[in-house]
Amino acid sequence: MTIKENIFENLRLELRRGCLTLAVLAQLRQEHYGYTLRKALAERGLEIDESTLYPLLRRLEAQGLLSSEWREEDKRNKRFYRLSGDGEGIFVQLLKEWRAINASIDNIL
Repeated sequence: MTIKENIFENLRLELRRGCLTLAVLAQLRQEHYGYTLRKALAERGLEIDESTLYPLLRRLEAQGLLSSEWREEDKRNKRFYRLSGDGEGIFVQLLKEWRAINASIDNIL
């Protein structure tokens, strides 16, 4: 990988990281377990690896933005995630901020 390709990849990942958080919070307004969350995001054009998703879910839960519950479904234990009350409030704030930033960047471009 060239230096320019490496710089681009690092910046792309940095940009994507914040967008993934917003997308996960948005999708978890409805309850999902990991696989259905990945599938729902992919169906909307946003692929996310398990190695990225599960640490993100744990971090968001530790921050109090998600609640989770283990349940048996199809004879398997699955952990279901959903926005917490605090998560809903933070999501609304982040969405407002994202829309403002997006509008500013559109104006600049």
